[in-house]
Amino acid sequence: MLFRKVKITSFLLLVTFTLSAQRKIKLLNQDWNFTYGYEVKKNVYERIDIPHTWNKIDANSGNPSYYRGLGNYERDILIDSAWKGKRLFLKFYGVNSIANVFVNGKHIGEHRGGYTAFIFELTNFVQYGKINTILVRVNNAPQLDIMPLLGDFNFYGGIYRDVELLITEKAVISPLDYASSGVYLSQKKVTKEKAEVEALVKISNLDNQSGLQLALRVKDGNKTVLERILDVNSNQEEVKIPFTINKPHLWNGVVDPYMYQVEVSLYDSNVVIDEVAQPLGLRYYHVDENNGFFLNGQHLDLQGVCRHQDRALIGNALRKEHHDEDLIIMQEMGANSIRLSHYPNDPYVYDILDEAGFVTWSEIPFVGPGGYRDKGFVDQESFKDNGKQQLIEMIRQQYNHPSICFWGLYNELKTTGDSPIEYVKELHALAHKEDPGRITTAASNSEDNQLHEITDLIAWNRYFGWYRGAPSDIGTWMDELHKEQASFKIGLSEYGAGASAFHHENELKKPKAPDRWHPEKWQSHYHEEYWKAIKDRPYIWGSYIWNMFDFGAAHRSEGEDIGKNDKGLLTFDRKIKKDAFYFYKANWNLEDKFVYITERRFVVREQSKIKVRVYSNCPEVELFINGKTFGKAYGSYGIFEWNNVNLYHGKNTVEVRAKIKNKEYSDQCIWVLQ
Repeated sequence: MLFRKVKITSFLLLVTFTLSAQRKIKLLNQDWNFTYGYEVKKNVYERIDIPHTWNKIDANSGNPSYYRGLGNYERDILIDSAWKGKRLFLKFYGVNSIANVFVNGKHIGEHRGGYTAFIFELTNFVQYGKINTILVRVNNAPQLDIMPLLGDFNFYGGIYRDVELLITEKAVISPLDYASSGVYLSQKKVTKEKAEVEALVKISNLDNQSGLQLALRVKDGNKTVLERILDVNSNQEEVKIPFTINKPHLWNGVVDPYMYQVEVSLYDSNVVIDEVAQPLGLRYYHVDENNGFFLNGQHLDLQGVCRHQDRALIGNALRKEHHDEDLIIMQEMGANSIRLSHYPNDPYVYDILDEAGFVTWSEIPFVGPGGYRDKGFVDQESFKDNGKQQLIEMIRQQYNHPSICFWGLYNELKTTGDSPIEYVKELHALAHKEDPGRITTAASNSEDNQLHEITDLIAWNRYFGWYRGAPSDIGTWMDELHKEQASFKIGLSEYGAGASAFHHENELKKPKAPDRWHPEKWQSHYHEEYWKAIKDRPYIWGSYIWNMFDFGAAHRSEGEDIGKNDKGLLTFDRKIKKDAFYFYKANWNLEDKFVYITERRFVVREQSKIKVRVYSNCPEVELFINGKTFGKAYGSYGIFEWNNVNLYHGKNTVEVRAKIKNKEYSDQCIWVLQ
């Protein structure tokens, strides 16, 4: 298993600082003054740094009436007199969910939507050589014309991603096209023999300056493998540059996530005045209704997880080290795919997913009611326009990431009342217009096949064995669906069961989902049964565990803690890996050998004869109780069992060992028989 954190970090520093030599980027995350919208007194504020949310405590304490309203962010900035004659842009990477931006008291723009970046030009609004004041009025109150209308997660308010000041020359590779890079790399046709690519570069030439040139270079490490130089007309707003790479080194998922680097430079009289670098990971893929997902002509089991962008005591104001840690945990488990539910993530997340080789599903926050009472769709033009805006922003801002294979269009919609069917058709057509090279998909819990026939792929959220039925029902359900809807390309977008790392019982029995008792043993059993069913059915193009981590959901009052969805394989603070995590590691990560004793936190026992269960990716495991061997067991699906094991009264040292090529792997815990 390769952990790529160091490589990820070095690559991003190269892109951000070395390749942005001509445009200057000033990070504006420090020293903001924050007040709630109801505060009217002067000089009353809290000094904060960004990323920031005002809901990290109340939203995660089980209070469904957590503050959803206005928050004000204000800071001063010196606009250097040397910047006069240049262009200035203010870029926000994520503000939830409405942002109104003012400079020196003058309103310069509004953005509606909490999960994509946006940018405003400040050139004509600032005073040079003076202190200027930026005010951002943020609103996370529910709005019937902004996605999402509802969801089983918290809508944290605030400026929770980076803020940047961008200083450029008057002619620039445009940052104004929906806050994208201004460079779009379309993979027209890719095979192992040849990659045909077209670069589209957006130009913003404020004074219609003549004599400009555009250069495109493809770098293979430090080596330039291709270069194109073109003249740019004074009124030209975009330039297309087709190019071909023979015998390309393909981006091949976690096995070999290789990327070229494309540098696009804008010249004035042979002097570089702007430069943008973008990743180029060449790959081709398709999905077969009977045999699943194929990457570069080879079948690939998509071993996927879903992830929300929040943490205990932090909310959604995550920093790079939090994203790094989450990725490393997912790599340890052996995941190779991710569904970024239910919204676009921080750009840094896509960067590290590219580098790690994760096949990625990125989706807009078109979230339906699921099992709740409200609607996720209102048939009014303002709502539909906002959804289209968020879809365009997601696609254009993430266009060049090779990890992204699927654009997600909705989650758990209902067709009663205002039916979203025609609107989903519009979103599907828009996604293919914006990006003909990728596949659309959606996550459904509906029985209405009119919804399922729209996107290129369809996947279901199914919780047999948690909300209803038994875990073993999933196999029967999938087979019946595959038989009845033979043309559907079927995925499993969510499946999971709640669990507390500290709820334990001897008997294996299904808990009641709404109750406060969520034993860890049932979650493990649930995932064992689901993975057995998924593994045996190659027509499932991808499966995604709900959820990788516990996450905040203020309205929930179940499980160990209120205000939390506890279906994660790790706790909300990432400090405890639940038993089910190790079940997947035993099945998905065959390289990093280990043994793990399940129910290790079930310390105090009342029964002297017990079953001992171990997860491991080793072929055989030996059990010892207080140094006495209970023999070796041979596993199936990474599960090893010893029945009728005797515990002694008092303290018992439980140890398991496995040996491969003279290297020993062991695990140990203490159980106390009362």
